[in-house]
Amino acid sequence: MRAPRRLSVIAVLGSVALLLGACSTATVEAPAPAPASAAQPSSGAPVDAVPAGLEKFYAQELDWKSCGGVLQCTELSVPMDYANPGGDTMTLALNKRPGSKNAAGSLLVNPGGPGASGLEIVRDAVPAMFGQKLQRGFDVIGFDPRGVGTSTPVKCENPEEQDASRAEQFGSNTDEGLAAMRKASAGYATLCAERTGKALGFVDTISAARDMDVMRAALGDKQLNYLGYSYGTSLGAHYAQLFPQNVGRLVLDGALDPTLDNDEITMGQAVGFEHEIRAYMQDCLDSGDCPFTGELEDALGQLRDLFDAVEAEPMVSSDGRRVPIIDFVNGFIIPLYDNSSWPTLTEGLRNAIAGHVDDVLYFADLSAGRESDGSYTGNGTAAFTAINCLDYPMDADIPAMRAEAKALVEAAPTIGKYLAYGPVGCQDWKYPATGKPGELTATGAAPIVVIGTTGDPATPYAWSQSLAEQLESASLVTFEGHGHTAYGRSNGCISDAVESYFLDGTVPADGLRC
Repeated sequence: MRAPRRLSVIAVLGSVALLLGACSTATVEAPAPAPASAAQPSSGAPVDAVPAGLEKFYAQELDWKSCGGVLQCTELSVPMDYANPGGDTMTLALNKRPGSKNAAGSLLVNPGGPGASGLEIVRDAVPAMFGQKLQRGFDVIGFDPRGVGTSTPVKCENPEEQDASRAEQFGSNTDEGLAAMRKASAGYATLCAERTGKALGFVDTISAARDMDVMRAALGDKQLNYLGYSYGTSLGAHYAQLFPQNVGRLVLDGALDPTLDNDEITMGQAVGFEHEIRAYMQDCLDSGDCPFTGELEDALGQLRDLFDAVEAEPMVSSDGRRVPIIDFVNGFIIPLYDNSSWPTLTEGLRNAIAGHVDDVLYFADLSAGRESDGSYTGNGTAAFTAINCLDYPMDADIPAMRAEAKALVEAAPTIGKYLAYGPVGCQDWKYPATGKPGELTATGAAPIVVIGTTGDPATPYAWSQSLAEQLESASLVTFEGHGHTAYGRSNGCISDAVESYFLDGTVPADGLRC
């Protein structure tokens, strides 16, 4: 059986765009990072700092081996179930881009998702995104969280099955369509449970955050230095809540608000993307080279008409693949993560209007991790579902979902209906949710930097404001611009604030705007 498709709004780092801007430079000082011990490079944390029963995990030594160019790779063992550390284990994949010989320990990086690969960002993106001083100042560490990529991965569909799932379309506005969606979803849940095994019940964010402390110890660092984007901010904030005494320098860029439930997150993203669609469309009209015409509302109506046409009659790509509305909208939405991609989106929509869907499908494939040869890299779709089904209790009551769908359309008339009925995907999941919304204060933690982008569609700016208010030691830095997250794609002001914090301990003043 195959999974029903809904819009998967996940963190995707767009092409790097270094823009210059002005900002305040007021600062405070943070403690210096605690470097790894030269005498015990991989011997773990002091015994008295190790949670009971986890000594063998904290004390394990990492065997780094070359894995291409300057990169080194290794594996780490962690308990599958932290309540039963003597039971089964999971294997986590790590890679390292070494800093200079004077590097101040490790800097862990997570690109978001849930389901995105930290190995990939360190391998492919760090050289362009990070300043040279930051790359020299730390060993930059990538990791695939449990269930993701090559870290005891969630396994669901093979490539052929995933292609077939993406070609399906359910009429969720009817009872028959919703029933068909649930049947497919139940089949997908069974498939994931059969192919993954009991590890499927332990890929939650709390467990992944606990893994990060094992990583810290195995890397030989007394404190964790960490940069998390989007969902990666949830990992970082939960780590700070669990281990405030072990917090070194944390940057949380494009924050999730831990107090929100699934319905509130969905509504926030619907409104966020609706605002960004309006900004994109106005920019398109102002360019003088836009396939849409008239005033803003006229153009938005034309875009909705295009969506309606694809929903009524899915398009077909040049390689013969069927492109239904959800895949089309996924392809439309990915360029909205970075405003430097807006001209590419315009060209793709122009071609789609003319009957050629390949450009839009390219972005949908990027979202799904599909390569041109039909293979899929990673397991982002499966991990996204598995982690969210554990992290968020969801109500799949039909009247409640119908009411939510109506509210989404009213709040976000262009994009809202494509974000509805998400709880169906977890309704028949084989493991109940273990997470719940709630404030994270990280009382006693060293200074933490939260970055929010005013035009961020995927993690709306209000979420960063909320997380910064909750964390007792947080400073909020604001990037006034468009797109998802800021460091590595915004301007020199953000780069200076992040890099001065990591390298010198200079904490940007709360309220800094760039």
